[in-house]
Amino acid sequence: MIYVLLFWEFCKIGLMAIGGGMVTIPFLLELSDKYDWYSRDDLLNMIAISESTPGPIGVNMATYVGYVTGGLGGGIIATAGLVLPSVIIIIMVAKYLYSKDKSSLMQRLLLGVRPAVAALILYAGWELAQLSLINYLSIVIALIMLGLMQLLKWHPIVYICMAAVIGIVFEL
Repeated sequence: MIYVLLFWEFCKIGLMAIGGGMVTIPFLLELSDKYDWYSRDDLLNMIAISESTPGPIGVNMATYVGYVTGGLGGGIIATAGLVLPSVIIIIMVAKYLYSKDKSSLMQRLLLGVRPAVAALILYAGWELAQLSLINYLSIVIALIMLGLMQLLKWHPIVYICMAAVIGIVFEL
């Protein structure tokens, strides 16, 4: 039964996760409230691991949640559930675009979806900030990292490694 539930929940997330993996975070927050699969604190760790490993964050998150919840089979099922709607939608959109040569209807549809995607990403950021910025030190580290990202434009893995070292040094 857990496999059916994992597939269904991640299929719904995959259907609505327009805009990338960060958009899945509000849905994963909802799942943490709905089921006892993981806590919100666990979600922070899952995000950190998913961001630090190769591959799309949404797929990594689905695999991680599925594995924690239902073992290897759960990881495979949750990932398949997340990816399946995207594959179907991409095939349908590609077929439509090739038949209509980038119709203005499709362009308007995509332009209309962008603000909703931005809102979902902002919401995810807000929720993560509330869970992560728990003391003055974490706020200072976040602000320093943000400043460095704006100034230096290094590869994201550099910031992840720097933050990991800071977390170890300051025992966060």
